[in-house]
Amino acid sequence: MNGSLKWKLIAGFILVFVAGAMTGVFFASMHARRMFIEFHQPGLVAARMNDRLRKELNLTPDQVAAISPIVQKMATQLEQIRMQTGRRVHQAFMDSHQEIATHLTEEQRKKLQEMQTRHHTFHWMHGGHGPPPGESPPPP
Repeated sequence: MNGSLKWKLIAGFILVFVAGAMTGVFFASMHARRMFIEFHQPGLVAARMNDRLRKELNLTPDQVAAISPIVQKMATQLEQIRMQTGRRVHQAFMDSHQEIATHLTEEQRKKLQEMQTRHHTFHWMHGGHGPPPGESPPPP
């Protein structure tokens, strides 16, 4: 095997590896988007649960109609739990930042505040739930 053919084979293997990696990243990002963004849309949980129960249990239309309010109630409860948990997490961060600020210089406090503002702005712009920057969350 001459040197030119050897380098062409190596380049081919690298190209196939990169193409496979890019394909994996593409499909992983599509799956992640579906799991983390679409799954949290209001009403989608109940619709998916109804569909899954209907398919796996071979439910009749009457049975689907009977269980739909139960599934909707469960989905509403889950959304409330998720929102309450989000508020509690937000409050824990705010409390810890207030405690941390007592140990910082004025310049460091300003930087901490800028970090918080960037985080809130990024979270709000990318579909995060909760109040927009500058507004406080509702009480838990």
